[in-house]
Amino acid sequence: MAQSLGRTLAAATAVGAVALSAYALYFDHQRRSNPEFRKELKRRVKKEAKAAQVAEEQAKRQKLEKVTQYLTQELAADPIPASATERETVFTKNVELGERLSMTPGQELEAAAKFYKALTVYPNPADLLGIYQRSVPENIYEYIVLMIAIMPPANVSTFIRGAAAGNDNAAAKEVEESVADVDE
Repeated sequence: MAQSLGRTLAAATAVGAVALSAYALYFDHQRRSNPEFRKELKRRVKKEAKAAQVAEEQAKRQKLEKVTQYLTQELAADPIPASATERETVFTKNVELGERLSMTPGQELEAAAKFYKALTVYPNPADLLGIYQRSVPENIYEYIVLMIAIMPPANVSTFIRGAAAGNDNAAAKEVEESVADVDE
């Protein structure tokens, strides 16, 4: 009985391999000799590439909407303080919270919002953005740059204008490119 089952499986495997090989030969023959088949393959590849591009654009739009909505809610719930002592406290609190949240999977947007708030109250955003670029995970850094592009704080706005005037800071250039992408 076991030998019969083994022979049956071997025969089925052999038949499957022969059928797969025959289809591969047929496909290759059609690809080489039939111009309509080649055209259809090219159309299919173009259609799939266009669908992938549309899906990517849709994902970018959804991410932008999600970040905009979250940032607006976060700033409405906890606005940026005006006094210097409160700003110092907000900076340290948000950096600490951002670091803790960045270690937790699934909390990237929340961590980025905390780092963004710290950036808004920091007197020299170029330095802090450079530190973020080196120390914060890439996906969180992208959220921070996107938040700056969506809603640039006053101290970051002057920083971006300085970058446009010829600053060589890589972080400034990245923010400037993100602002251009959001504007498109």
